[in-house]
Amino acid sequence: MKLHILAIAAHPDDIELSCGGTLIKHARAGQTVGIIDLTRGELGTRGSAATRDQEAAAAAKIMGVSVRANAGMADGFFANNEENQRKLIKYIRHYRPEIVIANALNDRHPDHGRGGKLIADACFYSGLKKIETEWEGKKQDAWRPKRVYHMQQDRHYEPTFIVDISDAFEQKMEAIRCYKSQFHDPASGEPVTYIATEGFLNNIIYRESLFGKRIGTQYGEGFYMENTPGISDLDSLLLPELP
Repeated sequence: MKLHILAIAAHPDDIELSCGGTLIKHARAGQTVGIIDLTRGELGTRGSAATRDQEAAAAAKIMGVSVRANAGMADGFFANNEENQRKLIKYIRHYRPEIVIANALNDRHPDHGRGGKLIADACFYSGLKKIETEWEGKKQDAWRPKRVYHMQQDRHYEPTFIVDISDAFEQKMEAIRCYKSQFHDPASGEPVTYIATEGFLNNIIYRESLFGKRIGTQYGEGFYMENTPGISDLDSLLLPELP
Protein backbone atom coordinates (compact mmCIF):
# COMPACT_ATOMS: atom_id res chain seq x y z
CA MET A 1 0.00 0.00 0.00
CA LYS A 2 1.35 3.40 -0.97
CA LEU A 3 0.48 6.16 1.47
CA HIS A 4 0.23 9.85 0.74
CA ILE A 5 0.88 10.82 4.36
CA LEU A 6 2.60 8.76 7.05
CA ALA A 7 2.46 10.14 10.59
CA ILE A 8 5.08 8.67 12.93
CA ALA A 9 5.29 9.40 16.64
CA ALA A 10 6.71 8.02 19.86
CA HIS A 11 3.48 7.15 21.67
CA PRO A 12 -0.10 6.21 20.90
CA ASP A 13 -2.10 9.48 21.30
CA ASP A 14 0.78 11.78 20.16
CA ILE A 15 -0.71 11.86 16.67
CA GLU A 16 -4.29 12.45 17.78
CA LEU A 17 -3.33 15.32 20.09
CA SER A 18 -1.11 17.15 17.61
CA CYS A 19 -2.10 16.40 14.01
CA GLY A 20 -5.28 14.33 14.17
CA GLY A 21 -7.38 17.00 12.48
CA THR A 22 -4.99 17.25 9.56
CA LEU A 23 -4.99 13.49 9.04
CA ILE A 24 -8.78 13.42 9.18
CA LYS A 25 -9.02 16.11 6.47
CA HIS A 26 -6.70 14.26 4.11
CA ALA A 27 -8.43 10.92 4.73
CA ARG A 28 -11.79 12.54 4.02
CA ALA A 29 -10.39 13.84 0.74
CA GLY A 30 -9.70 10.27 -0.33
CA GLN A 31 -5.96 10.27 0.27
CA THR A 32 -4.28 7.29 1.90
CA VAL A 33 -3.05 8.13 5.38
CA GLY A 34 -1.20 5.90 7.84
CA ILE A 35 0.25 5.96 11.34
CA ILE A 36 3.24 4.28 12.94
CA ASP A 37 3.59 4.42 16.72
CA LEU A 38 7.20 3.86 17.74
CA THR A 39 6.24 2.36 21.14
CA ARG A 40 3.15 1.05 22.91
CA GLY A 41 3.43 3.67 25.64
CA GLU A 42 4.08 0.89 28.12
CA LEU A 43 5.79 3.14 30.67
CA GLY A 44 2.73 5.36 31.03
CA THR A 45 1.56 5.70 34.64
CA ARG A 46 -2.04 5.01 33.68
CA GLY A 47 -3.43 2.14 31.67
CA SER A 48 -1.39 -0.64 30.07
CA ALA A 49 0.19 -1.45 26.73
CA ALA A 50 -2.75 -3.73 25.89
CA THR A 51 -5.25 -1.02 26.78
CA ARG A 52 -3.43 1.53 24.65
CA ASP A 53 -3.35 -0.89 21.72
CA GLN A 54 -7.15 -1.03 21.86
CA GLU A 55 -7.46 2.74 22.25
CA ALA A 56 -5.11 3.38 19.32
CA ALA A 57 -7.11 1.04 17.08
CA ALA A 58 -10.37 2.78 18.02
CA ALA A 59 -8.88 6.23 17.37
CA ALA A 60 -7.51 5.13 13.99
CA LYS A 61 -10.97 3.98 12.96
CA ILE A 62 -12.48 7.35 13.88
CA MET A 63 -9.77 9.22 11.95
CA GLY A 64 -10.26 7.05 8.86
CA VAL A 65 -6.60 6.11 8.44
CA SER A 66 -5.76 3.23 6.11
CA VAL A 67 -3.17 1.55 8.32
CA ARG A 68 -1.79 1.83 11.85
CA ALA A 69 1.31 -0.12 12.84
CA ASN A 70 3.57 -0.29 15.87
CA ALA A 71 7.34 -0.42 15.54
CA GLY A 72 7.78 -2.15 18.90
CA MET A 73 10.51 0.13 20.23
CA ALA A 74 11.11 0.47 23.97
CA ASP A 75 9.11 3.27 25.54
CA GLY A 76 11.44 5.70 27.29
CA PHE A 77 14.60 3.91 26.19
CA PHE A 78 14.55 3.73 22.39
CA ALA A 79 17.60 5.36 20.82
CA ASN A 80 18.29 7.17 17.58
CA ASN A 81 20.65 4.45 16.43
CA GLU A 82 21.23 2.30 13.36
CA GLU A 83 18.92 -0.49 14.53
CA ASN A 84 15.92 1.79 14.93
CA GLN A 85 16.75 3.86 11.86
CA ARG A 86 16.77 0.70 9.76
CA LYS A 87 13.49 -0.39 11.31
CA LEU A 88 11.85 2.88 10.25
CA ILE A 89 13.53 2.84 6.84
CA LYS A 90 11.76 -0.45 6.14
CA TYR A 91 8.39 1.10 6.96
CA ILE A 92 9.12 4.22 4.91
CA ARG A 93 10.20 2.20 1.88
CA HIS A 94 7.21 -0.10 2.22
CA TYR A 95 4.60 2.66 2.43
CA ARG A 96 6.46 5.22 0.23
CA PRO A 97 4.79 8.34 1.68
CA GLU A 98 5.07 11.70 -0.03
CA ILE A 99 4.78 13.44 3.34
CA VAL A 100 5.92 12.34 6.80
CA ILE A 101 4.68 14.01 9.97
CA ALA A 102 6.98 13.52 12.95
CA ASN A 103 7.30 14.34 16.63
CA ALA A 104 8.50 17.75 17.74
CA LEU A 105 12.29 18.11 17.73
CA ASN A 106 12.35 19.26 21.35
CA ASP A 107 9.62 18.84 23.94
CA ARG A 108 8.71 18.20 27.56
CA HIS A 109 8.83 14.41 27.10
CA PRO A 110 12.34 13.26 26.09
CA ASP A 111 10.86 10.60 23.77
CA HIS A 112 9.28 13.31 21.61
CA GLY A 113 12.48 15.15 20.72
CA ARG A 114 14.45 11.94 20.33
CA GLY A 115 11.67 10.46 18.21
CA GLY A 116 11.47 13.57 16.03
CA LYS A 117 15.17 13.37 15.19
CA LEU A 118 15.06 9.59 14.69
CA ILE A 119 12.17 9.92 12.24
CA ALA A 120 13.80 12.78 10.31
CA ASP A 121 17.10 10.90 10.07
CA ALA A 122 15.37 7.72 8.90
CA CYS A 123 13.51 9.66 6.20
CA PHE A 124 16.83 10.93 4.83
CA TYR A 125 18.65 7.59 5.02
CA SER A 126 15.69 5.85 3.38
CA GLY A 127 16.67 7.61 0.16
CA LEU A 128 20.19 6.16 0.09
CA LYS A 129 20.40 3.22 -2.30
CA LYS A 130 23.42 1.70 -0.60
CA ILE A 131 21.45 1.09 2.58
CA GLU A 132 19.89 -2.27 1.78
CA THR A 133 16.69 -3.47 3.43
CA GLU A 134 14.13 -6.20 2.89
CA TRP A 135 10.40 -6.48 3.52
CA GLU A 136 8.99 -10.00 3.77
CA GLY A 137 12.08 -11.40 2.05
CA LYS A 138 12.05 -8.96 -0.87
CA LYS A 139 14.66 -6.28 -1.43
CA GLN A 140 13.29 -2.76 -1.07
CA ASP A 141 13.92 0.20 -3.33
CA ALA A 142 15.18 3.47 -1.87
CA TRP A 143 12.49 6.04 -1.11
CA ARG A 144 12.71 9.50 0.41
CA PRO A 145 9.57 11.47 1.38
CA LYS A 146 9.31 14.87 -0.26
CA ARG A 147 8.60 16.63 3.04
CA VAL A 148 9.02 16.03 6.76
CA TYR A 149 6.82 18.19 8.98
CA HIS A 150 7.13 18.33 12.77
CA MET A 151 4.01 18.61 14.91
CA GLN A 152 3.36 20.98 17.79
CA GLN A 153 3.30 19.15 21.10
CA ASP A 154 3.64 20.41 24.67
CA ARG A 155 6.05 23.27 23.96
CA HIS A 156 5.09 26.01 21.55
CA TYR A 157 7.21 26.68 18.47
CA GLU A 158 6.53 29.32 15.86
CA PRO A 159 4.82 27.33 13.10
CA THR A 160 6.05 27.31 9.52
CA PHE A 161 2.40 26.92 8.49
CA ILE A 162 -1.01 26.25 10.04
CA VAL A 163 -3.64 23.85 8.67
CA ASP A 164 -7.30 24.83 8.99
CA ILE A 165 -8.97 21.93 10.82
CA SER A 166 -12.25 23.66 11.67
CA ASP A 167 -14.39 21.04 9.93
CA ALA A 168 -12.38 18.16 11.47
CA PHE A 169 -12.00 19.46 15.01
CA GLU A 170 -14.89 17.58 16.64
CA GLN A 171 -13.76 14.33 15.01
CA LYS A 172 -10.21 14.99 16.25
CA MET A 173 -11.48 15.41 19.82
CA GLU A 174 -13.54 12.21 19.48
CA ALA A 175 -10.36 10.35 18.50
CA ILE A 176 -8.46 11.83 21.45
CA ARG A 177 -11.18 10.73 23.85
CA CYS A 178 -10.65 7.12 22.78
CA TYR A 179 -7.68 7.18 25.16
CA LYS A 180 -9.87 6.93 28.24
CA SER A 181 -7.04 5.45 30.29
CA GLN A 182 -4.81 8.47 29.74
CA PHE A 183 -6.99 11.55 30.25
CA HIS A 184 -9.15 12.91 33.03
CA ASP A 185 -11.72 10.47 34.34
CA PRO A 186 -13.38 11.24 37.68
CA ALA A 187 -14.24 7.56 38.07
CA SER A 188 -10.65 6.37 37.65
CA GLY A 189 -8.72 5.23 40.68
CA GLU A 190 -5.35 5.62 38.95
CA PRO A 191 -2.87 8.39 39.81
CA VAL A 192 -3.46 11.83 38.30
CA THR A 193 -0.72 12.63 35.78
CA TYR A 194 0.20 15.73 33.80
CA ILE A 195 -2.11 14.78 30.92
CA ALA A 196 -4.85 13.40 33.19
CA THR A 197 -5.58 16.72 34.88
CA GLU A 198 -9.05 18.12 34.32
CA GLY A 199 -7.80 21.06 32.24
CA PHE A 200 -5.35 19.26 29.94
CA LEU A 201 -7.73 18.68 27.03
CA ASN A 202 -9.00 22.23 27.41
CA ASN A 203 -5.44 23.34 26.66
CA ILE A 204 -5.58 21.41 23.37
CA ILE A 205 -8.81 23.20 22.49
CA TYR A 206 -7.30 26.60 23.36
CA ARG A 207 -4.14 25.87 21.35
CA GLU A 208 -6.00 24.85 18.21
CA SER A 209 -8.32 27.83 18.66
CA LEU A 210 -5.35 30.22 18.82
CA PHE A 211 -3.78 28.63 15.74
CA GLY A 212 -7.10 29.00 13.94
CA LYS A 213 -7.35 32.65 14.98
CA ARG A 214 -3.99 33.35 13.36
CA ILE A 215 -5.25 32.19 9.96
CA GLY A 216 -8.80 33.49 10.26
CA THR A 217 -10.48 30.16 10.98
CA GLN A 218 -12.01 28.56 14.04
CA TYR A 219 -9.37 25.88 14.64
CA GLY A 220 -5.94 25.07 13.26
CA GLU A 221 -2.95 22.77 13.75
CA GLY A 222 0.56 24.19 13.57
CA PHE A 223 3.57 22.52 11.97
CA TYR A 224 7.18 23.51 11.50
CA MET A 225 9.99 22.23 9.32
CA GLU A 226 13.76 22.56 9.15
CA ASN A 227 13.99 23.41 5.47
CA THR A 228 12.21 26.12 3.48
CA PRO A 229 8.95 25.09 1.81
CA GLY A 230 8.35 26.05 -1.81
CA ILE A 231 5.05 27.06 -3.41
CA SER A 232 3.96 27.05 -7.04
CA ASP A 233 2.50 30.57 -6.90
CA LEU A 234 1.23 33.16 -4.42
CA ASP A 235 -2.32 31.84 -4.66
CA SER A 236 -1.18 28.61 -3.00
CA LEU A 237 -1.26 30.44 0.34
CA LEU A 238 -4.78 31.79 0.01
CA LEU A 239 -7.59 30.57 2.26
CA PRO A 240 -11.28 31.37 1.74
CA GLU A 241 -12.35 34.43 3.69
CA LEU A 242 -14.78 33.93 6.57
CA PRO A 243 -18.23 35.44 5.97
